Amino acid sequence: MAQTLQRTPLHDRHVALGARMVPFAGWEMPVQYEGVIEEHRAVRTDAGAFDVSHMGEVEVEGPLAQELLQGLLSNDLERVEIGEAQYTLLTNEGGGIMDDLIVYRLEEHRYLLVVNAANRHADIEWLKAREIRGSDVRDVSDEYALLAVQGPHAIERLGLPPAPAFTFGEMVVDGVDVMVNRTGYTGEDGCELLCMAEDAVLLWDAVLAHGVVPCGLGARDTLRLEVCYPLHGNDIGPDTDPISAGLGWTCALDKAFTGVQAIREVAETGPTERLVAFAMEERAIPRHGMAIEGGGRVTSGTHSPMLDVGIGMGYVPTEQSRPDSKLIVDVRGRPRTARVVRKPIYKREG
Repeated sequence: MAQTLQRTPLHDRHVALGARMVPFAGWEMPVQYEGVIEEHRAVRTDAGAFDVSHMGEVEVEGPLAQELLQGLLSNDLERVEIGEAQYTLLTNEGGGIMDDLIVYRLEEHRYLLVVNAANRHADIEWLKAREIRGSDVRDVSDEYALLAVQGPHAIERLGLPPAPAFTFGEMVVDGVDVMVNRTGYTGEDGCELLCMAEDAVLLWDAVLAHGVVPCGLGARDTLRLEVCYPLHGNDIGPDTDPISAGLGWTCALDKAFTGVQAIREVAETGPTERLVAFAMEERAIPRHGMAIEGGGRVTSGTHSPMLDVGIGMGYVPTEQSRPDSKLIVDVRGRPRTARVVRKPIYKREG
């Protein structure tokens, strides 16, 4: 029997705007409105809004909440003050990446984790199974909606005060109580607005009234790939370690957390393969799963709307991972040349 797709509180708004709706991680989500390229360029040049209410939210509270999370997440949570956020990984016993997420320190003993939609239930089961006395893990995903407003003019259009990246604050935006998080997945300035689910439509309408362009998952994917943000399930997963994935900076290897010994070993010996960014040197668009000569594979690929070339990320043997290394990608049976480039692939001029 076909599984019924979940819908965000903004579903009817997307349909009314003429969005093309597609299944994604068990949800019915907008992939595009006017078009991926137009939406992508709106975010790079001005401001775009994404409904990311399918993401999971987990509250961890109690006098030993930090102790619990410090033993399960890769980054050093002791560096995070109240009002700050941190990018981190949830790792398994083998050092594989179960999820990449952002943790927000709400109060001294209270944290909010925003996790990937496809991993929400697995993450919560994993955390709940490891609760210690003095910590409480709760799935609060259904209580909230989440809007990402991204672009060089996003903050200005919303009339918000400037703030450093990876900080947050409670504010009122157009009459709606909102947690304004200075985080995002596009490489642009902007914020993610967390509100109560019942306020989502009011907030969405207000954001668009400020001249912000509605954007779908298609542009979200091309934007994140231009700046080399990994996608869980494509570029990283339970079988990939943080060192090979270029995420060693998220791992505090001097502390104890699940899988740390396996990660330390890779860090000490050096990985046999690395996740690299590349640009095609011939007219071709790389796609997930395509082979790279020498034993590599493409994990993400697209056509860059800003650079007008095929771009991608993929794992290649370490000796092929240096910038300017030549790669041969099997694009539908045809060998096409590419070149390893430094991350990010796209950088704003000036």
